[in-house]
Amino acid sequence: MSTFHGLEMARQALSTQQSALYTTGHNIANANTEGYSRQRVNFKTTSPYSSASRNRPEIAGQMGTGVQVDSVQRIRNEFLDNQYRAKHSNTGFWETKAEALGRMERLLNEPSESGLSSTMDQFWQSLQDLSVNPENAGARSVVAQRGLAVAENFNYLSDSLTAIRSDLENQMDVTVQEANVLLRQINGINEQVKQTEPHGNAPNDLYDERDRLIDELSNKVSIKVSYSQSSANSADAADGLASIELVNDQGKAFREPVILLDGGLEVGAGNQVNELEISETGEVTVDGEAIDLMSSNGSLKGLIESSQMYTAMLTDLDDMASVFAAEFNSVHSEGYDLEGNEGSPFFEYTAGAGAASSIMVEQELIDDPDQIAASTNENAGNGDNVSKLAEVFNKALENDPLGNDASVNGFYQRLIGELGVHAQEANKMVDNTNILKEQVENQRMSVSAVSLDEEMANMIKFQHAYNAAARSMTQTDELLDRIINNMGLVGR
Repeated sequence: MSTFHGLEMARQALSTQQSALYTTGHNIANANTEGYSRQRVNFKTTSPYSSASRNRPEIAGQMGTGVQVDSVQRIRNEFLDNQYRAKHSNTGFWETKAEALGRMERLLNEPSESGLSSTMDQFWQSLQDLSVNPENAGARSVVAQRGLAVAENFNYLSDSLTAIRSDLENQMDVTVQEANVLLRQINGINEQVKQTEPHGNAPNDLYDERDRLIDELSNKVSIKVSYSQSSANSADAADGLASIELVNDQGKAFREPVILLDGGLEVGAGNQVNELEISETGEVTVDGEAIDLMSSNGSLKGLIESSQMYTAMLTDLDDMASVFAAEFNSVHSEGYDLEGNEGSPFFEYTAGAGAASSIMVEQELIDDPDQIAASTNENAGNGDNVSKLAEVFNKALENDPLGNDASVNGFYQRLIGELGVHAQEANKMVDNTNILKEQVENQRMSVSAVSLDEEMANMIKFQHAYNAAARSMTQTDELLDRIINNMGLVGR
């Protein structure tokens, strides 16, 4: 062993404790950085020297040579990461669905004075008033205007639902684009990791950024992440290359595995990133192959399902408007107006354009309310036909497309009731999934997050170790000074 080995061992100790202090400072600096995982310096002893033995020189003893940095390891729990991403997908789905249902509830605005139900009640009340005074010009005008208000309310709801559905479809496209951007960014980090790990390094900050992007992707679709070794020379602390697979809501692979990112492919072996695509009909494909995304989770599924709900609501409104208009026109055509003429259709709508979006009151009735067929005969003072028109709202319609022989009012109340139940369920699931996600996130943070109290304690510990190493160097220096400068002077 070298005479100056004591100095070298002290120098290594100083360097190692200094590295630990630097890592502690790095943790403190990133205490509020999103996605950052705290890092820890792992120490290991350097290779010992053999110490020759006087009695058994062929069996050498061991003499320690100091300490060195083995690795700088980030503290992360892969099991908690997988749990968090599964909960994040559930939360993304229910939050998206709850938001869409909330928009529908605010649009329909039931019960309220401005909702369709209230507008139809006012129309019904005006018919009741006209049945009592069939010759009253004011009552006839009110019926025409109230009927127009019902038609315009149908038009407004249909147009607004169509506009929101269009917004949801645009959000689908944006979500797919964002997911593809995230996949490309994750693949880019994989490439950087592939260039770094073979040199024995563990790029912890790159791992953190990659995990942050994967977390963000998990909100959009359900994914499973696996890792493969980038090189035989990689350090033990190296995470390797991430591969991402699309899975169902149980976290299991599809019958035909859907690989979004294959980090283990060699350069030139094929597409590492298989991007998502979505058609106008909401069909999702990966690498040209259609997938059953509805058996998965995530905000993208929530958008597709919400769009389908808006389509169903539009269809129900069209059915309701067409049945109501047809029955109302049928009764109105059987009556007679103020001049004794046979009644004509009260409402009109464009076939094929959607009854709710195109329903209107006949312009002739608005211009001349005397043409409202209030009588069942040619007697102007008879209002029996108006009473029959009022019954249309609550009459059970036989063999109608609304189903279950429901009345127009009953059908609409059922629509509102079902919407309320679905919205309540979605809001409840948002709360439940958020609680579960927060529990897992808190567990993950307890492992990976930076504790300033702990880092301050580590800083003091490493500082004392550094001071002790410095004192060891000073002591070795004094020892060498004594040997070199003060020995061998006897007899002079």
